[in-house]
Amino acid sequence: MNFILYSDVNDSSISQSLGRPEYSYYFVLKAYRPVLESLGRVHVVSSTAEVDPLFRQLRAAGEDSLFLSFTPPQKTPNDLECPTVCVVAWEFDSIPDEQRDDDPRQDWTQMLARQGRVITLSSHTARAIRRSMGEDFPVLVLPTPLWENFAAIRERHVSAPVNPGVSLAIKGCLFDTRTLNLSADALIPTPLTAEEEAALAAQIEAARPPPLTLKRRFVIARHYLRLWALNLGREQSPPIPRVKFLHHWYWEGVRDLVSDKAHAWLEQRLPAIAGAPAILVIEPPPLDLPDTSSVVETNVDGVIYVTVFNPQDGRKNWHQLITAFCWAFRETPDATLVLKITQGDLASYYSELMTLLAQLSPCACRVLVMHGYLDDAQFARLYEAASFYVNASRCEGLCLPLMEFMASGKPVIAPNHTAMEDYIDESVAFVVKSSEELTIWPQDTRIIYRTLRYRPDWGSLKTAYEDSYRMATTQPGQYRQMSDAAIERMHDYCAFAPVQQRMADFFGLAPQAANVGTVTDNASC
Repeated sequence: MNFILYSDVNDSSISQSLGRPEYSYYFVLKAYRPVLESLGRVHVVSSTAEVDPLFRQLRAAGEDSLFLSFTPPQKTPNDLECPTVCVVAWEFDSIPDEQRDDDPRQDWTQMLARQGRVITLSSHTARAIRRSMGEDFPVLVLPTPLWENFAAIRERHVSAPVNPGVSLAIKGCLFDTRTLNLSADALIPTPLTAEEEAALAAQIEAARPPPLTLKRRFVIARHYLRLWALNLGREQSPPIPRVKFLHHWYWEGVRDLVSDKAHAWLEQRLPAIAGAPAILVIEPPPLDLPDTSSVVETNVDGVIYVTVFNPQDGRKNWHQLITAFCWAFRETPDATLVLKITQGDLASYYSELMTLLAQLSPCACRVLVMHGYLDDAQFARLYEAASFYVNASRCEGLCLPLMEFMASGKPVIAPNHTAMEDYIDESVAFVVKSSEELTIWPQDTRIIYRTLRYRPDWGSLKTAYEDSYRMATTQPGQYRQMSDAAIERMHDYCAFAPVQQRMADFFGLAPQAANVGTVTDNASC
């Protein structure tokens, strides 16, 4: 069997794709590849246009092929000769089941029915698909096999509840609440003095245009008549329409002489002249952001909580994750929250994050923001530094970072909804309570509320922080038990052998021996 694989993000584009919705699919493809190589030959294509020519070439040689599309169903071609199966990461309780925007691909039921089977990353997704496709529709639940990838970390490192001190490095920049000198008072504008108010009033008055005397109106009319005449003799691309000069003359020279009733009549019949002028949008000055091209380091110690997320991803609920931490540890100096950001555009979240941290100041605990790229060695140090991993998401399709830290022996704070219900319970986590809430399908431009996600309970999250800290500082034996349980859970859930067997049974193939320790890419960097 030949497996033809495709993802919108590939080896050459991954460094420019941080934060894209398809970003995680790339790492799922990379993780599945060794399993697929143990069942047949693997061909990774850079474009879906390459699929059918390769399929025909292999068919001419007497070989079977299957195209695995690591993209959502609406982005998968529906006219290929090659048999196709989607690998779907989905975090809601229902799938899009109706056509919209004259695009039949938006109806996942049509796409999946054409393909005849599907691979999902969680039981939650499988149930959502079967609600629409029927209980007999072939669905393979297949988490990414990543347990073996962390064997080296497990061999050289034993998780410790309290870190005595370790250095973290990243190619990018760091923001540390210990050195930022943030203050909520700085968010309140300083009142102007009497002298400053007088100076501002003088500036406003100086900028006010002169009164529209008859002479001033004549000057304005002459000005735009001159521009119109000059425009006639010039070749411009695109040409300036003559009505534009009349529009400016009307609004600057005579609009105040026209009654509102007459203006409304003109606006209706001559909108190009009497229509409202364009609103001038003044761009804010660029942010003074730090350099991100060099490697920077810092030291962390104590009870260290780590989370990995994209601030532009509305599912991640990161505001509550940070606020609950700061309220839980307002007077706890040895509690540190490390935020590893997976968004490449620092300007897209910098002001929002700094404002939130300023609002929470002062507090004795520490928040460390890591923006940039971590190589394998740098990420290994982050895995080892953590006491706990934290997730406060509203919904998850799988959550690779959470699984990676658990495979490294880290207990976690997390809800047990959506995909996380497959591997989160009280033996490996401080479970955050949550309840259902209405939401939209992300790709639905109509913004119709017709599916469900979850609302984590902020008080439960704060309590989980407090309980985990208490265990880390006073119950190291229980911490060790939870660490061992996290490792065992990931072994049972996403080790190579069970994933390989499930895939072999689904496709009716015989598994072979494979090298399972070669995947080093990290879905969190």
